[in-house]
Amino acid sequence: MSRVGRKPIPIPDKVTARVLGSVIEIKGPGGTLSKAIPAELEVRVDQGTILVSPKTPASLNAPLLHGLTRTLIANMVSGLVQSWKKELELQGVGYRAAKNGQVLNLQLGFSHPINFPVPPLVQFSVDPKQTLVTLTCPDRDLLGVTAAKIRSLRPPEPYKGKGIRYLGERVVRKAGKAAGAAGAGAGAAGAKK
Repeated sequence: MSRVGRKPIPIPDKVTARVLGSVIEIKGPGGTLSKAIPAELEVRVDQGTILVSPKTPASLNAPLLHGLTRTLIANMVSGLVQSWKKELELQGVGYRAAKNGQVLNLQLGFSHPINFPVPPLVQFSVDPKQTLVTLTCPDRDLLGVTAAKIRSLRPPEPYKGKGIRYLGERVVRKAGKAAGAAGAGAGAAGAKK
């Protein structure tokens, strides 16, 4: 049995949870989220806590899904109380973002601007410098997928570091060919003398 999966999930004030067949539905200040429960697991709401347990311990998939399912449900509860947040930073000359309703307009050095439709559950804002995009969402999974899709439009390249990166992300830089060629040329010129 998973040590993570055995931990009960406390239900905070203003949050309600109920199990409807093979789906758990959680309501809170941030909205309503639901998740399908794997057939190998059982989820109960009992005295202000949510408990996840395997139906049959002999099942091969139950130990694999036990801790994962408990963590996903705990993330839903936490996200409905306080939304999850990710920040994306645009680095590069002329790289900027703008908000147009629920569409993120991006200029990333291509010949055309990119209009990225953001899912309705994800809220976003762009700072006044137009180089920082902040995404918030009660659903941590949806937030991560959305941020990854935006980042994949222009991932940071290793030579100049231009592109979209998570705030605080460290991009390993490479030396370009010019650095190697300059050293080789100086060595060859010295050998001729």
